[in-house]
Amino acid sequence: MSPQPAGTGGPLRIVFAAAPGRYVPGGAPFGSGDVGFIRGADLNLHEPGAVRALLDVALAGGWRPGERRAVEVDGWCLLEPAAAARAGDTSPEGP
Repeated sequence: MSPQPAGTGGPLRIVFAAAPGRYVPGGAPFGSGDVGFIRGADLNLHEPGAVRALLDVALAGGWRPGERRAVEVDGWCLLEPAAAARAGDTSPEGP
């Protein structure tokens, strides 16, 4: 994600790596933007509200968009608070 105009800040890379008990886009029966825990929270990354929730949680956790370096964050640490915020259960909290 690069929320600023080019040259004003570094990108945020939210990575959802495949692992046991988790699913990532690209395989049936899940949609192309679905990420989640097999028994738990999930998000569809194609939904703008899901992306906004991930950004809000990353900001609450200390990511600063104005930094000129690229930052990579483990998306699994952001998923549960972002999904809860998306569902209206709580406000986003940091990882």
